[in-house]
Amino acid sequence: MGVDYYKILQVDRNANDEDLKKAYRKLAMKWHPDKNLNNKKDAEAKFKQISEAYEVLSDPQKRAVYDQYGEEGLKGQVPPPGGAAAGPGGASYFSTGDGPTTFRFNPRSADDIFAEFFGHSSPFGGMGGGGGGMRGSRFSSGIFGDDIFASFGEGGGGSMNQGAPRKAPPIENRLPCSLEELYKGATKKMKISREIADISGKTMKVEEILTINIKPGWKKGTKITFPEKGNEQPNVIPADLVFIIDEKPHSVFARDGNDLIVTQNMSLADALTGYTVHLTTLDGRKLTIPITNVIHPNYEEVFPGEGMPIQKDPTKRGNLRIKFNIKFPTRLTAEQKAGVRKLLGQ
Repeated sequence: MGVDYYKILQVDRNANDEDLKKAYRKLAMKWHPDKNLNNKKDAEAKFKQISEAYEVLSDPQKRAVYDQYGEEGLKGQVPPPGGAAAGPGGASYFSTGDGPTTFRFNPRSADDIFAEFFGHSSPFGGMGGGGGGMRGSRFSSGIFGDDIFASFGEGGGGSMNQGAPRKAPPIENRLPCSLEELYKGATKKMKISREIADISGKTMKVEEILTINIKPGWKKGTKITFPEKGNEQPNVIPADLVFIIDEKPHSVFARDGNDLIVTQNMSLADALTGYTVHLTTLDGRKLTIPITNVIHPNYEEVFPGEGMPIQKDPTKRGNLRIKFNIKFPTRLTAEQKAGVRKLLGQ
């Protein structure tokens, strides 16, 4: 059985060009022999495999042959089934419909691929000393409507070491969400600006749009992580960008776990004689709720299934709890007091 190039690059079979570049950049930097001086022989073999996998999968013709005939067919080692045969010198002959065509694959030098990709022929030469501090990615959002474009804060710096690269600490930022967004779910687009570094230390600024899918029922404190989206610098694995859900205050509802709480103001007369609650839910439905019980200061009406979606099972919801703020009169005349006593039978 031939080598699985997709497995070597840790990508799936539908990986696009950007996926392949990202995978190669990460793995080639990790396994370059100059960064694994204590385990150079194994690193060289791994580095060569990674380079060969990237060379094949990033070339449409080579990838098409590999997908159909595998590594053996690609290299002419085994006659692929159904229309191809190995010829002299390891060339494979594939039928294209207009007659056989010759395809020959000989892997390129792993160092050449690395130098071509990173634009530097001596990847780790002359790089000692302190690379500058890494200042986290910046972001903006068209969702919030207030032109947010803020720094994520420091993502860590430090001096270069010849050992394995360290991971920069995560960069966290608050993500304010309305109660409606957390009830129904929402999609936010975040524009980030980050620096990409080549192996020589030269950086270039790139912009990227991150999509954050807010799921129904998410709570304050929920974290959404975008791995290694911080700035790049040599010998440092970029920081993860972490968005932390925060809840904006709502004009009608307050949240308590999976429950929604609403407080209604009413007169003492309404509390004693009956009251009707009119509410617009977070998903826009109109509720009319008659209260026939006598309402006292600690009274609470509970309506199951009208609260927030439960994160683990959004088909289920918490409760809607209606509390009441009764406005008592501050002064009664003697006649009014007598009338109340008579009314209440005391």
